[in-house]
Amino acid sequence: MSLGSAQSLRIRYEGLFAQTPVEAPAREYPRWVRLGAPVVIIAVVLAVAAGIRVVAGSNPVLSLLAGALIALGGAGVYAAVVRRLDGRPVTELAPGGAVRSLRTGTVMGLGLFTATLAVIVLFGGYRTEGGVSVGGMLTLLGIMAGVAVTEELLFRGVVFGALEELTGTRGALTISALLFGGLHLLNPGATVWGALAIAVEGGLMLGAVYAATRSLWLPIGIHFGWNFAESGLFGTTVSGNDDAPTGLVHGILSGPDALTGGTFGPESSFVAILICSIPTWIYLRRAARAGLLRPRGKTTPTN
Repeated sequence: MSLGSAQSLRIRYEGLFAQTPVEAPAREYPRWVRLGAPVVIIAVVLAVAAGIRVVAGSNPVLSLLAGALIALGGAGVYAAVVRRLDGRPVTELAPGGAVRSLRTGTVMGLGLFTATLAVIVLFGGYRTEGGVSVGGMLTLLGIMAGVAVTEELLFRGVVFGALEELTGTRGALTISALLFGGLHLLNPGATVWGALAIAVEGGLMLGAVYAATRSLWLPIGIHFGWNFAESGLFGTTVSGNDDAPTGLVHGILSGPDALTGGTFGPESSFVAILICSIPTWIYLRRAARAGLLRPRGKTTPTN
């Protein structure tokens, strides 16, 4: 690819996220197309992303490249679909403030999981064994970046938005959280309790953050920070996926499942639920005070 072609591709990609008015679609799509087609398209992106991660394997360089490709590709596909079907700028992925929100979210996610693990450590439920694996940490950095972006595009960007139009914000929060938890039943070692725990601590929390900010950057950052701390830094099982590469350290959990989460990992512990309920409550109150809890049928202004 020539330098001119690369620059042209970059300009076209950046144009997908421009906040200027979008030309109205040549035709008005039925509601079922506007709401259903993005779900199918982003689900396909998730499937392709899973295949890319398999190819990358546990190679740190390939995993980092794969994570970047999945994140950039997924965001581009999402933006193109929104502009095409809704005829509006993609305000939820506005470039302005993206870096700050991602940084803030990542720090929040790291802090929330570290606080969760600190309580587990306090009661003797966590230890490490073996040495340090920088390569494993970098591998998981790439994996979790792709996972955070694609899952937030699907659940907070597409599913939440569709449900909010049909049921209002409160219905969207509840249903999208349950669907988010349900997706994790597909993981090896998954449990019903673990899926419900993720629905509460992850689905509700990230949905509340999105409802209060109407931006995907902060939820993406929180999702990434939590997952990376859980696996990449402290080496514990993420949502039952005990076949993932070892992180910076190899963490061992022991003790009651209510404390440690058992084979599903710390996400299914009562500690995680209690700690994540704090930002959930804060952001729900913020959304309510700002008048962002919308009734059924009310959508975001398009232009």
